[in-house]
Amino acid sequence: MFQEAPVKAKKQIMLSGKVKDYSQLLKPNLSFMVVFSSVIGYLLAPGISFEWDKILILFIGGIMVTGGANTINQILEKEGDAKMKRTMIRPLPEGRMGTTEAWAIAAIAGLGGALLLGYFFNPLTGFLSFTSLMLYGFAYTPMKRVHPVAVLIGAIPGALPPLLGWVAATGELGVGGWTLFLIQFFWQFPHYWAIGWVGYDEYIKAGISMLPSQERTSRFTALQSMFYSIVLIPLAIIPRVVGITGNIGMWIAIACGILYFLASVRFYIKNDYKSAKGVMFASFIYLPIVLLALLFDKM
Repeated sequence: MFQEAPVKAKKQIMLSGKVKDYSQLLKPNLSFMVVFSSVIGYLLAPGISFEWDKILILFIGGIMVTGGANTINQILEKEGDAKMKRTMIRPLPEGRMGTTEAWAIAAIAGLGGALLLGYFFNPLTGFLSFTSLMLYGFAYTPMKRVHPVAVLIGAIPGALPPLLGWVAATGELGVGGWTLFLIQFFWQFPHYWAIGWVGYDEYIKAGISMLPSQERTSRFTALQSMFYSIVLIPLAIIPRVVGITGNIGMWIAIACGILYFLASVRFYIKNDYKSAKGVMFASFIYLPIVLLALLFDKM
């Protein structure tokens, strides 16, 4: 009886460790923002009201697909992750989990999520979610080690969630859905480049190529960030024109676009760690505020 207690405690510790490993693999915290934008896209569609059951299914399916994509990313980047302080403690580079187990998790989560969305909403939603998974896992991830064009490739699956939400609600690729896609598409470039600039040394060590200029001293990355962020200002008018939000939502989106652009301008002028981090934080603020503003002022 006394011997059973340590055995039981050991099993609990092992189970706790396994849950932690799965969490690190699937990265649910990172997935939340992706799923959040798909839920907003769903709610912005015409004639849609908040229904807990549908929102929950969309949320679970999105978390599963994104988790599957994150798992594939970590499988393919196992060696590079082992070279970076931020990622070397993940289950694969530390050897706490084998690649076979990780592939099984990726398949169950990714395919399961796509099938769930396709079954409860429509086949196009399932197809788009599966396409997003494949692009992120097998196009964007390996290209990160080859050429900075990876950011462009990754921006496509990164911008699909709000369009996916729109399709889940309407069953078709509408103008409103494509508008949300474009906003999230252009938002990503300064976001990724700022992260790449801040973590430049670690990414170079891992053989990852993210910046449009591989010399961090060059202002080209900041200049590109300015070009992409300024596009978001006129883009903010389109949701109002196509009738998915009102004037308040439009003006808040324009104001956020201006602030995002000004952060990029400061990055260009200063070209230092602090200004790059400023763009990164501006990107974190921009997207949730704009999406919520569009939703709360829904026409």
